[in-house]
Amino acid sequence: MGLLARVRGVAFAGGGAARPFSRAARRGPRPGGEELGRLALEDAGAPAPRRELLCGVSPCVLALRAARRRVARLLLQAGRAGLEGQRAELLRLAEARDIPVLRPPRHKLDALCRYQVHQGVCMEVSPLRPRPYAEAREAAPDHHRPLWLVLEGLQDPRNLGAVLRSAHFLGVDKVITSRRNSCPLTPVVSKASAGAMEVMDVFSTDDLPGVLQAKAQQGWLVAGTVGCLGPKIPHSSQIPIMNCLEFVWDRPTLLVLGNEGSGLSQEVLASCQLLLTILPGRPLPLGLESLNVSVATGILLHAICSQRKGLPVEQERGQLLQDPQDPSAMFERVTVAQHSALSSESEKQSPSGG
Repeated sequence: MGLLARVRGVAFAGGGAARPFSRAARRGPRPGGEELGRLALEDAGAPAPRRELLCGVSPCVLALRAARRRVARLLLQAGRAGLEGQRAELLRLAEARDIPVLRPPRHKLDALCRYQVHQGVCMEVSPLRPRPYAEAREAAPDHHRPLWLVLEGLQDPRNLGAVLRSAHFLGVDKVITSRRNSCPLTPVVSKASAGAMEVMDVFSTDDLPGVLQAKAQQGWLVAGTVGCLGPKIPHSSQIPIMNCLEFVWDRPTLLVLGNEGSGLSQEVLASCQLLLTILPGRPLPLGLESLNVSVATGILLHAICSQRKGLPVEQERGQLLQDPQDPSAMFERVTVAQHSALSSESEKQSPSGG
C-alpha cells in the first residue's frame, strides 16, 4: 500500500507486521488523540458530480450544526498532533451523523481546494440554494420592527459573503435575492461569510419589484440605497434621498441594495419609497465617490440596527460600562457576549496546518 495507517495504537506499514506505536504512547494523552487514532490516513479523490467542497473551520462547523446539506465526507488534514476546539467539535458532529472522515496530506488537500485557504478542514457537501420567496413566512421576530435585506443582482461571491456576515451579525431577519443575475450560494460565499450563509434565511424571487410593492401595501417601508452622487433618477421621480444617519427606524423595513456597478434597476428603484445614502467625509475625486457594496451594507445596517433596543448584546455592553473595575469579570462577560457561531476566520496556519 505504501500508506501508513494507525488503528488503535498499532502501526501498519505496507504489508509488514504490526508494531506498537510507542512514540505516541510516550507523549501521553493529547486533545483529540483518541479520536484521531480511529481515523484512517487516506488520500482523498476529487468530489463527486453534483457535490462541492466547503473549506474552512467555521463554514464546516456551521454547516454540520445547521444540517441543511447532505455531507458525503469530512476531510481533516493529516499531520496535526490533535484536535481542539471547533476541529474536535467537527469530528464529534461527523461521528454522530456517521459521516466518513478522511485524513489526506496537506498537498492533497491543497490541490482539492484549488489552493484556497482551508485551515486543514473541508467537507464534500451537496449545494445549498436559496429557498423560494413563497416560503418566507412572516414569523414574529424577537422585536416589533423586522428588517429584511433585499439584494438585486449582487454578482461577486466575496461581496455577497461579506454582506451576509454583516447582516447576520447586526440582526437582519431575512435576506431576499433576485434570482436573475445574482451570485449563487457557493462555497466561496460561505467562506467569505465565515459560515453565516449556512445558518441564515436566504430566499430568492423572479419578481423583486412585485415583492417590494406587495410589502409596501402591507405597511412596510421600502428603503433603497444610492451613492453619494445619486443614480440617474428620472426628473419626474419624487423619491426623497436621506442621509442614513438621519433615518428613523419606526416600522418594518426592507433595505434594498443593488448591483456592484449599476446599482438598482429602474423597476426596483420605482418601488422604493425612500433612498438612503452615505455621505463622504471629504470631497472625492472621480472613481472614489462610492463604497464597496459590502462596506456600504455594514454602515447602512449599523445605522439602522443601532436603533434597536433591548438586545442581549446591548445589555451586556451596558453591564460592562457600569462595572469596569474587575478585569476578570469583564473578560468573562465579553466572552459570553461574543457570538460563538461566527468565530474569527483569521487563524494563522502552522507549518503542519492549513
